[in-house]
This record gives sequence, structure tokens and C-alpha cells, in this order.
Amino acid sequence: MIKPELLEILRCPETRQKLTVATPELVNQVSAAIAAGQLRNRAGQPVNEKIDGALVREDQKFLYVIRQDIPVMLIDEAIPLPISG
Repeated sequence: MIKPELLEILRCPETRQKLTVATPELVNQVSAAIAAGQLRNRAGQPVNEKIDGALVREDQKFLYVIRQDIPVMLIDEAIPLPISG
């Protein structure tokens, strides 16, 4: 779980947009796409690791995964939205 104080200061590393916590439905959708081997990150690499949650960029174009309660805030690791699968 991301603490509200941390969420307030976190920004997209590319655009500096605010981030919000992804809904449980979106996290489930991402998890299902990972399990099915259908998800690729922004760099085009397959995403295989389980996620604990995610943060969504304000414009809803990219998602940053949370693993072991740590947000992965790397531009190439972002997942394009919407998730298809």
C-alpha cells in the first residue's frame, strides 16, 4: 500500500503528471494479462513478474506497476493503457 504522503510527491518521471492508485479492477486486468503472457511494457519487453498494485498517470495513458510495495518508476517499464487481453 502506498502511503498518501508518498503518493502526493510521486510524479510520472516522463511528464511530471500526478499519479493515482489503480482500481482493483485494473490491477486484476493487468494481472490476468501478465498470467496469459500478453503484456508488454513501453520498451516492448514482456512483463512476467506478479504485481502488487499499480499507479496510473493522470492522462490515463500509462501505468507504473508496484512490486513488493515499491513503485517501479522507470519510463521503459511503464505499461501502455488500455490493457488488451
